[in-house]
Amino acid sequence: MSIVELRQYTLHPGTRETLIELFEREFVTGQRSAGITVGGRFRDLDDPDRFVWLRAFRDMTHRRRSLEAFYTGPVWREHRDAANATMADSDDVLLLRGPGFTAEPGTRAVVATVCHPSEAALFDAYAARHLSPAHALHRTEHAANDYPLLPVRTGEDVRVWFGAAEPAPWPTRRLRLEPVAVRHT
Repeated sequence: MSIVELRQYTLHPGTRETLIELFEREFVTGQRSAGITVGGRFRDLDDPDRFVWLRAFRDMTHRRRSLEAFYTGPVWREHRDAANATMADSDDVLLLRGPGFTAEPGTRAVVATVCHPSEAALFDAYAARHLSPAHALHRTEHAANDYPLLPVRTGEDVRVWFGAAEPAPWPTRRLRLEPVAVRHT
């Protein structure tokens, strides 16, 4: 299992495609060069001003080192102003432990569920009945954020999975997502 960030950006109206183009052209390779595994990148189908993406790290130590390398490196320095100009909020970030997730090529839409279970044991029973390894189940990573320049949400215990499943009996938020590889028309 990896350390995974589920990042949900709220963008200024009309700037999502600008950020996606910049992200795909510059930031995927730039982050990979810093040791970051860039996972799925998505348009939120219910909000034209949201961009959702995942990135993974071997462990918390590698997370800190990789983030330092990327955010002090030439790619971010050259393109950060253009990226930041698209963003109204980039702090909606869940720090998770899990396998990461990238949609299969040709996938038109993905459902991601963010669930706040009342008890771990009850959730584990639900997951055993309704989730398979294909759901790429993630759990909150409770380690301290050792790269405070990038905030993460704290004080929550969530489970996140990808794909359709029987509704969970706890508060959930379902994200309907279109993989970036699918051209938005």
